Amino acid sequence: MNRILVIKHGALGDMVLATGPFQAIRRHHKDDHITLLTTPAFADMMRASGCFDDIWIDARSKLYDFIEFFKLIEKIRRGKFTRVYDLQTSERTFWYFYLMRSPKPEWVGTAKGASHRHDTPERKMLHTVERQRQQLAIAGIHDMPAPNISWLKSGIGHFHLPERYAVIIPGGSAHRQGKRWPAHNYGTICAWLISQGITPLLIGTKSEAAVISTIESLCPEARSFLGKTSFFELAEIARHASCAIGNDTGPMHIVAATGCRALVLFSQFSNPQLCAPRGANITVLQKNPIASLPAEEVIQWLKNSTGGVDL
Repeated sequence: MNRILVIKHGALGDMVLATGPFQAIRRHHKDDHITLLTTPAFADMMRASGCFDDIWIDARSKLYDFIEFFKLIEKIRRGKFTRVYDLQTSERTFWYFYLMRSPKPEWVGTAKGASHRHDTPERKMLHTVERQRQQLAIAGIHDMPAPNISWLKSGIGHFHLPERYAVIIPGGSAHRQGKRWPAHNYGTICAWLISQGITPLLIGTKSEAAVISTIESLCPEARSFLGKTSFFELAEIARHASCAIGNDTGPMHIVAATGCRALVLFSQFSNPQLCAPRGANITVLQKNPIASLPAEEVIQWLKNSTGGVDL
């Protein structure tokens, strides 16, 4: 039995997009022992996927924190892995490769000297999914499925959800406010949904309390799920939603992968051709700046998606 290491730290959207490669690697190494090296936020989520025999945690200590960093390197060395799939391909994981003792394991990644180096000229111009498909093909894996989180399930009866509801994800990275569609526009959208008998569910973390509070002030009938949903619960909620609308942020990747009809709003600060969520029912709208996207354009999409009528 060979020992295989897969490295993927995150972030959330990238983890969802990597579920296709994870499943392809599992099939290719069906009789081997596969370990995932990831960050604490994604350990439970990935443990439930069935793709891995073991989960190792990388706390991602600073590179200058030599004691903790070399503890991790030594742990990887002792793992005696025959092949490593570096799906993070970061400066940090380059050092993991460089510091492996000879003979190094087979390494599928971008590090110079890797046995299966992904260094094609177009690499940086590919969407994450196509880039990883190409990376695995170099290692002899040619059948990579689309992102799939069918295993991400949870009971949601305790939420007492209405019959018709829409998932609204108005937040995003706190240090990239320019990627967020204005809260007052989300308030307009939520009011329209209420007029159609559809309850907006406001999804976010505690760091997004301000934006969700603003939306609640504009549409008191919306229900706040601020800090209440795990990855598992969000996926199950999305599966039963009439639709979903949100910014370019990690949770929208979960929503998209469930097959929920979803509208993802992009600003000029990221390129949907490189990183948009993947799913069967995804629409992308991009505006520069994102605040210039009129609420009426989103309402028109909602009318087409929910059977809504002109007011």
